[in-house]
Amino acid sequence: MPSYTKVFGRALADAASRDARIVGITAAMPSGTGMDILADTFPARVFDVGIAEQHAVTFAAGLAASGLRPFCAIYSTFLQRGYDQVVHDVALQNLPVRFAIDRAGLVGADGATHAGAFDIGYLSALPNMTVMAAGDEAELVHMVATAAAYDAGPIAFRFPRGEGTGVDLPERGEVLDIGKGRVIREGSDVAILSFGAHLAVCREAATILKAQGLSVTIADARFAKPLDRALIRQLLRHHKALVTVEQGARGGFGAMVLHDLANDGLLDGRCQLRTMTLPDRFIEQAAPDAMYADAGLTALDIAATAAQAVGQDALAKR
Repeated sequence: MPSYTKVFGRALADAASRDARIVGITAAMPSGTGMDILADTFPARVFDVGIAEQHAVTFAAGLAASGLRPFCAIYSTFLQRGYDQVVHDVALQNLPVRFAIDRAGLVGADGATHAGAFDIGYLSALPNMTVMAAGDEAELVHMVATAAAYDAGPIAFRFPRGEGTGVDLPERGEVLDIGKGRVIREGSDVAILSFGAHLAVCREAATILKAQGLSVTIADARFAKPLDRALIRQLLRHHKALVTVEQGARGGFGAMVLHDLANDGLLDGRCQLRTMTLPDRFIEQAAPDAMYADAGLTALDIAATAAQAVGQDALAKR
């Protein structure tokens, strides 16, 4: 199966073949981010600025202000270095820079230094910013198309390291409705709302819960900002428990959901809410599956959290 990085690179090259305004920027990681695929086809439209993430972001802002459509591809953990520029040079100016955030979540090799744990929170906090996460590699293709077409302000999409899940890839990405998620499977007892590439693990958790006699809805949020408020309220009304799942630190997607519901007084109803994130500590290097087990984000962990929320404690996390 192709890696997410290659899927991104190919989708970007395809979009660039139809839009001369698309350019790529990378900070010394052309192959690591898939930007080399675009460079092979359009070498004059890709800029490697070296290990200078701050410059990459400000350069992208300048290109956007000039009418181009820049894709700034930087690992999640390295985009932290350019956060001041993201705030002041992009978000404050409301410039349509496209941030392609590779290595989202726990990445295995290189451990805590390369884990993309914080971008959901630090980007969602910014006015004007739109934040997406791909549930699978087909969704990544759609998000490239969505970002290419979006000129109203900055937009970011995150995706993990490693191979995709094996879903069929579209020949061409579709432009998604901004702030709209999707329901993957409908049930009546528990709703699992996934943001990002843990969607496949959420499917596994649903299978475990089904064996326990629980009917499970699986939804893919797609957007952390703006939230699909209608979808979240629908899940809240029709289920006994709602569990959010993300490959990021506390203060990210789950916090956005809780904040939104609290402001409308919707946390006091019969539906039990749980948020599952990376723990408040750094995860040591291991294989990605082992890191997620250490983080408490396996399919069994998710299923146990959901079962406990509806009063069934038969599932032991480990």
